[in-house]
Amino acid sequence: MASLGAMISLSPSSFLNKTTGVPGCSTHLSLRQPRLVTAPASFRVFSSLGSNRDPNGSVLIETSATSSSSSSLETSAADIVPKSTVSGGVQDVYGEDAATEDMPITPWSLSVASGYTLLRDPHHNKGLAFSHRERDAHYLRGLLPPTVISQDLQVKKMMHTLRQYQVPLQRYMAMMDLQETNERLFYKLLIDHVEELLPVVYTPTVGEACQKYGSIFLRPQGLFISLKEKGKIHEVLRNWPEKNIQVIVVTDGERILGLGDLGCQGMGIPVGKLSLYTALGGVRPSACLPVTIDVGTNNEKLLNDEFYIGLRQRRATGEEYSELMDEFMTAVKQNYGEKVVIQFEDFANHNAFDLLAKYGTTHLVFNDDIQGTASVVLAGLIAALRFVGGSLSNHRFLFLGAGEAGTGIAELIALEISKKSHIPLEEARKNIWLVDSKGLIVSSRKESIQHFKKPWAHDHEPIRQLVDAVKAIKPTVLIGTSGVGQTFTQEVVETMAKLNEKPIILSLSNPTSQSECTAEEAYTWSQGRAIFASGSPFAPVEYEGKTFVPGQANNAYIFPGFGLGLIMSGTIRVHDDMLLAASEALAEQLTEEHYEKGMIYPPFRNIRKISARIAAKVAAKAYELGLATRLPQPKELEQCAESSMYSPSYRSYR
Repeated sequence: MASLGAMISLSPSSFLNKTTGVPGCSTHLSLRQPRLVTAPASFRVFSSLGSNRDPNGSVLIETSATSSSSSSLETSAADIVPKSTVSGGVQDVYGEDAATEDMPITPWSLSVASGYTLLRDPHHNKGLAFSHRERDAHYLRGLLPPTVISQDLQVKKMMHTLRQYQVPLQRYMAMMDLQETNERLFYKLLIDHVEELLPVVYTPTVGEACQKYGSIFLRPQGLFISLKEKGKIHEVLRNWPEKNIQVIVVTDGERILGLGDLGCQGMGIPVGKLSLYTALGGVRPSACLPVTIDVGTNNEKLLNDEFYIGLRQRRATGEEYSELMDEFMTAVKQNYGEKVVIQFEDFANHNAFDLLAKYGTTHLVFNDDIQGTASVVLAGLIAALRFVGGSLSNHRFLFLGAGEAGTGIAELIALEISKKSHIPLEEARKNIWLVDSKGLIVSSRKESIQHFKKPWAHDHEPIRQLVDAVKAIKPTVLIGTSGVGQTFTQEVVETMAKLNEKPIILSLSNPTSQSECTAEEAYTWSQGRAIFASGSPFAPVEYEGKTFVPGQANNAYIFPGFGLGLIMSGTIRVHDDMLLAASEALAEQLTEEHYEKGMIYPPFRNIRKISARIAAKVAAKAYELGLATRLPQPKELEQCAESSMYSPSYRSYR
């Protein structure tokens, strides 16, 4: 960037020990994380390019929409810093709009191209919302129609357009295109219409998008790290334009949802997850990095597809795979430090557990399929106790599916029972049974099963069929994580209804086509007595004059708030107690009105408040465990979480 012709000198002390302005929230700033501040209206910054200014190279000052026009040049920059806000009066805790560390720029300004280039910059483009004054100042006259409209009207127009599409994938592509042309409008749209658009940007539509990713691919939305980059990953990470990364979601594409090995085309998952980190958890978009590790694919259809965008080879395994992952994890820590959240997503079982165990003691890692799913399901079970009574220790659990999700949920349930009932973990596991593709996991199979299944091999005669396992085990809770649709048959559900007055049935596999049963089937076959939730969304069901609202055990309830809690506290490691805290925080969000509708999850329309509550509970647990590094601990953690959330409202440009 060109140096500025007029500069104000600031001592380092001007940036230290400034608080966010939120009571009890003392997030500290430093010169290594510069922050955009609100300049007084009469404050001008000139480019050193001279008086003949280049319309594609001018310097822009971003300010809040509420900045005062009466400030004078006598106001010192040190006085300006604490008053810096983003739209809506929310403090820019993350330094969201500040320059990255490696750019030689004064901490209170931001260089942005003007003119045609500005309209092509998704981070700063506002489309028809540019005011007449902004159009004059930044060479936009003639590049836009004369009409000026508000961001709210843009949202209304986009929703009208999206609702015209009959095919969900068309809506997905339209949303992705918007994200790449007007980032703030994309997030404003998603936040304001989260219940309608969540199934578009994530499950179930993202599954189809991943299957067809090669055909619909237009521009890179994340980093692709393949075997060709081995030995160069540190440099590859530096190719990403943003330097202050706080969350990475990474996949190797081997087990995308319930769709199997999609190789390089699994990139849709990290992109979708990180969109939710911002929209639902308030983590700034520039702090998010989607990554796909491409080691090949065993999907013959993709290998023979002329539009496939990944390596055309069979999957690398063993030492070659481990070395690439180890280089990636090392490079991430070198580039982004100790406190970057690394979320593993959709790795196959044989790698997922090993990676979590290997890096859990050296990195801030989180596996959403194992830990996030477990936390959200545990929250639903805690809420369901309102309907069925007792404590978790009074119930018997039967799982169909013994992979990452199934064993992860089972272990967190056992941990919660152990802590609440003060019994050994091994004892708590005895009421939890798992069925895999070969039948009930029992002690006689212990030598032939994978290591993560062995804690669930209890003494019992072998049982092959699920319905027979239901009859023998007599569970009060039936949980499906098999990835195989229609496996909760009418006989299975009716058997659960015979054994229990209010059977808890969770059909969690994604996408919708892989769900173990539908909401309508669960309510109908149980005569309206089932407490039901699913992984993919289902519409409300009317049965004998009563309307049931099925819950969606969507990980999006947990991971955005969980990640925000880790970031705001500067946590260096994930602990199981943080997952329990997140589950309990989510279950607390249900009201009497929700229970009257049979709900065990709150509506998504309140997700930002839910995420703030989860973030506060997770952060509090991190401080309690001594794993938090942002000191001192804020007094009002929930208020601090809300204040630090990204706002998608447009900034005013001078």
